[in-house]
Amino acid sequence: MLEDELLWGAAWLFRATNDVKYYNLVKSLGADDQPDIFSWDNKYAGAHVLLSRRALLNNDKNFEQYNQEAENFICKILPNSPYSSTQYTHGGLMFKHPDSNLQYVTSITFLLTTYSKYMAATKHTFKCGNVIVTPNTIRSIAKRQVDYILGENPLRMSYMVGYGPNFPKRIHHRGSSLPSITAHPQSIGCQGGFDSFFHSTNPNPNILVGAIVGGPNQNDEFPDVREDYSHSEPATYINGAFVGPLAYFAGIH
Repeated sequence: MLEDELLWGAAWLFRATNDVKYYNLVKSLGADDQPDIFSWDNKYAGAHVLLSRRALLNNDKNFEQYNQEAENFICKILPNSPYSSTQYTHGGLMFKHPDSNLQYVTSITFLLTTYSKYMAATKHTFKCGNVIVTPNTIRSIAKRQVDYILGENPLRMSYMVGYGPNFPKRIHHRGSSLPSITAHPQSIGCQGGFDSFFHSTNPNPNILVGAIVGGPNQNDEFPDVREDYSHSEPATYINGAFVGPLAYFAGIH
């Protein structure tokens, strides 16, 4: 997918420079995609929320279509919306995909907190069908996702490594699962770590503090198995999106 990358880039460049050529590029790319996801591979929702800032904070009617797109996206996320296409686990976690689900949770939560900030600044509300959406509506859903990731879930497990008393101990990460040179001065070859370390049931010798893993399955279960990369692998595209919500909630408190 290329158009979403161009729209995302043009939206940020217009935000940074206010140069009309980037606005013209945004307009030429359109805003017809109707996603119910935001990720490294689909940036449409992020671009719509970013562009909606101009409509809400600057009252610029030229950007109203993007504001409507942003609200359509949120209506697909909220659990009580008649237009919701988002599954939630019994424990309250958004569930979008079996592989590395928390990448979608953190990125969507980032958009929810961002849009709720715009709404609060302008006392804006909107409707999903007959459901009235306020800044607090969105904020509460976002807060639930943050709390779940940090340990308020059926397993009482923090999915951020090193945070809280219970967190993933066997993450799918080479640097974390191999011993340090101090503890193991002998050389470990490219394939040498598999039998001794990768397939071991022992906890990782190095704690990768702050890393967020792919997370639990749709039943709120997490096996904490190193080989199960779709649930146990951390990634920058999970962590990166989580910084915004953490900063947002730290700021309002």
